[in-house]
Amino acid sequence: MKIEIKNIAGYEPKTVVCYSGGHSSAICAINAVLRHGKESVILLNHDLSPEVESADIKRFKVEVAEYLGMDITYANHPEWETMTPNKLALKRGGFKFTTSPILCTYDLKTKPFYDWIKENDPEHIHTYIYGFDNTPAERVRMNKRIAVMGEIGCKTDYPFITWGELAVTETEQVGIERPNTYDNFAHANCKGCHKAGWQHWYIVYVHERHLWEEMKQVEAEVGHSLKRDEYFEDKEPLFEQMLKAGVPTTEHIQSGKFWADAKKAVREIDQFELFDMQRHDEVACTSCTG
Repeated sequence: MKIEIKNIAGYEPKTVVCYSGGHSSAICAINAVLRHGKESVILLNHDLSPEVESADIKRFKVEVAEYLGMDITYANHPEWETMTPNKLALKRGGFKFTTSPILCTYDLKTKPFYDWIKENDPEHIHTYIYGFDNTPAERVRMNKRIAVMGEIGCKTDYPFITWGELAVTETEQVGIERPNTYDNFAHANCKGCHKAGWQHWYIVYVHERHLWEEMKQVEAEVGHSLKRDEYFEDKEPLFEQMLKAGVPTTEHIQSGKFWADAKKAVREIDQFELFDMQRHDEVACTSCTG
């Protein structure tokens, strides 16, 4: 599907796409350019270390920008190439302080974003658009984002929620495959996301074990756990049983169903092993008394 991209020069204010590297933000970018013209759009991204941002996400955001005939504008942490959430936690001595947001989100994404606004949009004339989906949970996120950005005087918009029908809804329509991270994960966040739940970390345990091991070391060095309920080391016996039971490594199953299915699978493995052990004992006993 070939779409004609308008080239409208001199339009102000601009539309700034919060261009995360995820599929929804790419759809926002394409539709923003169709609506406003590429000279009136900025693709604003925070590049992240290749240790935690998949190479296929990097491929994806570059391909979408090239399709649109645009450059990506970066708002990066000064040490973005090497700084990861785990390394940042070690450097800062924790994952968060009192009621602060998770430090990796703030230091690697939020602060560079606000610094960019301060330097490049001091009068707050641009509109910042987000790829929040049109669901109840995402509309709650939208209302929070409107309030947060409104406090600093910035306008926001949400194409999936406020624009009605979009001309392009999947990047495959324009010949671009979405990142392969979506095979397992629901979002294009960091591998080993500090804000993610245990379902995300089960995938990391299975497929990115080095990040799991690194998190165990980080928890030991900072002296407390990332999660309130349990240390990562304490979670390993359950995850090993889940892996043994064939629990799928995916975020595409709703959390409640995922954990219910996982517990059932682990119980079945435990019961089978108990039965097998009892059978072995009975055979051994018969052999002894034969």
